[in-house]
Amino acid sequence: MSSRKSLSITWMFIFYSLTLFYCSEPSFPPTVDSPLNLSGSTMGTYFKVTVASLPPSIHEDELKVSIENLLGKINAQMSTYISESELSRFNQYEKTDWFPVSSETALVVNEALKIHYLTEEAFDITVGPLVNLWGFGPPGRKGEVPNQEKVNFTLTKVGSRHLQSRLTPPSLKKNIVDLYLDLSGIAKGFGVDEVAEILEKHNIENYLVEIGGEMRVKGERGDGSEWLIAIEKPVTTERAVQKVVSIGTNAVATSGDYRNYYEEDGVRYSHLIDPTTGKPISHNLVSVTVIHPSSMTSDGLATAFNVMGWEQAIAVAEQEQLAVFLIRRTEDGFEEYASPEFDKLVTVHN
Repeated sequence: MSSRKSLSITWMFIFYSLTLFYCSEPSFPPTVDSPLNLSGSTMGTYFKVTVASLPPSIHEDELKVSIENLLGKINAQMSTYISESELSRFNQYEKTDWFPVSSETALVVNEALKIHYLTEEAFDITVGPLVNLWGFGPPGRKGEVPNQEKVNFTLTKVGSRHLQSRLTPPSLKKNIVDLYLDLSGIAKGFGVDEVAEILEKHNIENYLVEIGGEMRVKGERGDGSEWLIAIEKPVTTERAVQKVVSIGTNAVATSGDYRNYYEEDGVRYSHLIDPTTGKPISHNLVSVTVIHPSSMTSDGLATAFNVMGWEQAIAVAEQEQLAVFLIRRTEDGFEEYASPEFDKLVTVHN
């Protein structure tokens, strides 16, 4: 299979629509007690936490402050929009020796590199310069579609092969000083996992955690019913449901390329970049959903499979026994694929 890398979204620009949402219709009549709902802003998007009931050992306000402090810490470590964050300082570092970072940042980069190689380089946290070149980064579009000379030059500045990570002591290392990391294609998922850990520490066993469309659920909703997740139909003209599922105690992430694109001279340019060519992808895979125990992992995998395309995504999903649901565009509409592991884990409700 050919070597590919994925696009990493920025903190403040969500490059694809949120293609997962929680279905609130209960399967059973609700109990007298209402679920607790907490929400706020983080990482350039929103967070939502729903718990079936709150133990007497912690107050609602105390829990929300703990969550907000945690997410603020992650932002201070990994945001490219905070000039003094660990990630920003590493990006600005003009040497190629080991650069000390927190254990959290090292862990996220380490997982990003694992996904990079697992998916045959389809997930790459260094691809930001190509994203910016094609007009999908914070600077926006600047004039005409880039020519091949600009593409070739930008390609020399990307590639996780130039990056190393170690957990002990936690450090990062690059072998080209221009290397630029953007963790926002995986850090939201990490944030979901960390919030879930806070809930677990307080003996909260029934919850849903979401950051900007990345979700993780456990238990039930407090009324005896399962958490139901809707996978959006990949169309630009409406917000419609393709499938409603329950996923057990797992995380779920969906990546789609059907909303964030532009057209010029009759050519459609997707926000997903194929780094082997330095150009937007042109295949017909339009939506990828991944179920996994870790939200961080499902977050990265969903983007990677969307970059890889239909055949390669299926091959890796089956080889690695991953729970993956794909939708591709055909002449007659859409075609679905569910991996064997997806069928094992997921219950379809429509």
